[in-house]
Amino acid sequence: MREQVAEIREADLAHLESLWEAGLGQAYDFYRPGVEPRVALAAALVETAVGLQGLGGPAAAAGELLIGDLCLARASRLLADTGSQPLQVAFARAVERVSAEASGDRPLTPVRDLLGAAIGIAR
Repeated sequence: MREQVAEIREADLAHLESLWEAGLGQAYDFYRPGVEPRVALAAALVETAVGLQGLGGPAAAAGELLIGDLCLARASRLLADTGSQPLQVAFARAVERVSAEASGDRPLTPVRDLLGAAIGIAR
C-alpha cells in the first residue's frame, strides 16, 4: 500500500488502513488518473463511506456507520485543504443526492458517477 500512495500523507489514511485492501485502494485508483491525489482520495473515501453505511440497502451495523462517518469527515478535511468551495459543494451534493434517493426508495445514482462528474472525469 505504501508504494501506491506515496503522494498521500500517512495522516490522511490514519485508522483507515484496513479499508485500503477492502476496496478503498481500488476506488482511489479509479479516481487518481489526472486528479490531484488528495482529491482522488477524498472521492474514494466518500464512495467507501456510502458503501459502509449501506445506503440503498440493509441497515449497516453501528461500527460500519462510525467508520463511514470517519471516511466522510476525512474526505471533508481533504477537500477543505484544496481551498475549492465549488468542489466541496459538488461532493456534498453528491452525498446528499445519494442519501435522498436511498431514503425515498428510488434507484440510487451510482456515487462514482456523481463524484466523477464533480471532479471532471467521465469513464
